[in-house]
Amino acid sequence: MRVLITGNMGYVGPVLTRFLRDNVADCELIGFDAGFFGHCLTNAGTLPETLLDRQVFGDIRDFPVELLDGVDAVVHLSAVSNDPMGNKFEAVTHEINQVASIRLAEAAAARGVKNFVFASSCSMYGYAEGGARTENDPTNPLTAYARSKIGSEEGFQQADLGNLTVTSLRFATACGMSDRLRLDLVLNDFVACALTSGEITVLSDGTPWRPLIDVEDMARAITWAITRDAAKGGTFLAVNAGRDEGNYQVSELAAAVARHVPGTKVSINTSAPPDKRSYKVDFALFKSLAPEWIPQVSLDQSIERLAGGLTGMAFADKDFRNSPYMRLKTLERHMATGRLGPELRWAPGGRR
Repeated sequence: MRVLITGNMGYVGPVLTRFLRDNVADCELIGFDAGFFGHCLTNAGTLPETLLDRQVFGDIRDFPVELLDGVDAVVHLSAVSNDPMGNKFEAVTHEINQVASIRLAEAAAARGVKNFVFASSCSMYGYAEGGARTENDPTNPLTAYARSKIGSEEGFQQADLGNLTVTSLRFATACGMSDRLRLDLVLNDFVACALTSGEITVLSDGTPWRPLIDVEDMARAITWAITRDAAKGGTFLAVNAGRDEGNYQVSELAAAVARHVPGTKVSINTSAPPDKRSYKVDFALFKSLAPEWIPQVSLDQSIERLAGGLTGMAFADKDFRNSPYMRLKTLERHMATGRLGPELRWAPGGRR
C-alpha cells in the first residue's frame, strides 16, 4: 500500500509515520512538506523522516500531481495549523487550508487514488451551548482556521471526485508527545508551565469545555480512514474523531497536570469574561463506525508522556512561549531573517 502524507514534518506527522510503519504491513510511505518546522525536534532519537521511503519538499499550493501516481491513500495534514497563525495570515490560511486542499482532492481523484483523509477539526463548533455537538449540528466557527475546515468539507462535497472515498476527521484538540512537539496546545502548554515554573495560570475562568485526543490516537484514527470502505459512512464522511470521555473543562486539565507534577500551583482567573471557545463533542458516530480504532490513550498517559519527553530533553525554558515550539514564533523568525515571505513562501535562496 502506497500512502502519501502531506505536512508530515509537523506535529502529527512523525507520530503517524511511526504508527503506520508499525501497524500497516508492506506500506510505502511518501512525505510532502514545505519544511518550515523540520528543525523543531523534541527529544527525537533519530530524524522521523528516516522511517519514510521518500521525502519530497514543496509548497502544497504548487503540488506536483505526478506524485499521486500509484498512491492508494492520501493523508492531508498540511495546513496553517492553529488560530494565532490563522488570525495573522488569514488570506494565506484560506489559500493553503481550503483552496489547495480541494485542489489536491481533485487531483487525487483524477489520478486514481482510492482514499483521501482530511485532518479537519472540532474547532468548527466554536461556541456551543447545551449538549455535545454531533456531526449534524450547526457549526459556529470563530477563527479563520475553523472556517477553512468547513470550507474544505463543503468543497469536497461540491467537487466531482468520482470514486474517491473522502474521510474528514474532525479531530478533538490535539495533545501528547511528538518528535516535533507543539506547545501552543492547551494540555501541552500546561505541562510545560508545570515543569518550567511550577505554576499553571488559567487565563479564563476554567469553565470552557475542550475535547482532547492524543496525537497517537489521531494516528490510530487515520490508519482506519486510509482503507475505509465507502459502504461504511458514504463516499464523503465527516466524523468527529475522539471519545466522549475526552471532553474536559480547562480547569480539570490544569488540575490533572498538577497531580502529575508535584508542587505545581494552579491559578484560575475567576473574574475573567466568558471564553467563547467552549464546546463539548459527541463521538458516537466514530465509535459506531470504527469500534476497534477509538482512542486508547488516557489523559493521564498523555500527561506522563509529555512530562517524560520534556524532562528527557532537559526542557527548562520558562519563556517557552517565545520558543520554536510555538508555531507562530517559528514562522515569525523565518520571516525576520528573510527566509520566508509574507505569503508563507520560501524566499529565493531562503532555505538556509
